[in-house]
Order: sequence, then C-alpha cells, then structure tokens
Amino acid sequence: MAKKPEILHEPRIIEYGTNRWELLAALRSRALETMEALESVSLKPFAYGSIARGDVSPSSDIDVVIPYPISSYKLETVLPSPIRRELAQATPSMVLKGHIYIQDGVCVSFPIFKMRQREFEFYKWGGQVDSQQIQNEIRVSGVDKRLLLIEPTPTGHRESGVVGHESEVAKKLSVSLGIAQERVRVLTRRDAIGRTGIYRTHVLADTEGFEETAKTLMDTDPALRRTVGRRER
Repeated sequence: MAKKPEILHEPRIIEYGTNRWELLAALRSRALETMEALESVSLKPFAYGSIARGDVSPSSDIDVVIPYPISSYKLETVLPSPIRRELAQATPSMVLKGHIYIQDGVCVSFPIFKMRQREFEFYKWGGQVDSQQIQNEIRVSGVDKRLLLIEPTPTGHRESGVVGHESEVAKKLSVSLGIAQERVRVLTRRDAIGRTGIYRTHVLADTEGFEETAKTLMDTDPALRRTVGRRER
C-alpha cells in the first residue's frame, strides 16, 4: 500500500540505528549482485527508491531498472528463475514496462518501447544509483511516496515537505518542474480517491514472452498503439 502524502511544515532529522544501517547494507548487497549480473552482458542498470536514498525499512523493495528497451531474452539469460513476470502500464499514455521478480525481493524492470524524458526523470525524482555508487556506499537525495524530500546526512537523513516547494525540490534533484508537479498531482489524487494508479497488469504465463505478448496487447488496444506511435515520430 502506498504511503499517504504528508504535509511537513518544518524539516525533520532522522537518525539511523544499527539495525537500519545493517538492513541498508543487506538490501544493497542483493541489488548489487543483480546489477553486476546484468552488467556482465553489457547492460547498464541502476537501483532506485529507498535503497538509493537510504531510508529503508523491512518492507522496502529492491528495484533495479534498465532505462531503455532491450531484448528480454538477453536479460533473462543472466537472471535466476523468475518468481513472476509481468507487463505493467501505469496509465494509458505511459510506457509499457516488463517486470521480472526474482528471489530475495528483487524486481528488474525495463521499458518495452522508448521512454519520454519525464519517464526517465521519474527515477531521478525518487533517487537512483549505479553499481559503482553502491560499492562506494553513496546515498542520494530523492522523494518518497509520502512526498517528502529525503536528503542523506552522515548519521541518517533530513526530510522536508515537497507540496508547495515543487520548484525548489526540482532544482535540488536536477529534474524538470513538470515531473515534480506531476508526481504531486498523481499521489495526492490517488490518496483522495483511493486508486492504485495501475492501468494495466498482465502476468505472463511460462510460455509467453515479453515482446510477443506486448505486440498482442498493441494489436488489440488502440490506446496502446497510439502511445507507441507518438514515441516513434
């Protein structure tokens, strides 16, 4: 369940205890193992979200993304047997993504077709790191699902509200004001009307491939065809 957006009027300092530092190290170790496997076949993944920022909890996901279309076969040859494979699309106008869920709570995602600039910025908005940054124990700033800006400190992090400060936060994260406004709009609206925000999820059978299934979806869904067509112009 997504965390409720929070209006925070004054910055808050969070100090990490031993357990959180150990959890962060364990989650990053799992992410790094997956990322290095992907890099072994010349892919360029990064991890994003709380393991990039550092504000992890026992329920934190390990999200690894390859931010460009690739052959799913090349990807699957270096990953362990998946627990689940799916195609997902947040809204009719957004990129269709492949998700591969593997052991230890790791999800590897990749776009089926070309992403727009704002979709690239989504990951930077939430915080993203490459394998070298993980090895060097670098944490980065990003915004969580409560719409709080998380800024790492030597002993934990500083969190401050995003709502009403979109322009300032966008500058800090080197993203466009548009992505800041979009994420505030999506998360506050989702909280108000109780939607999950997922337009489409198709779990693949063992006999289904990502590309073939995506083509079938495009053949039967005019909205998806239009979304792909706009990106190919």
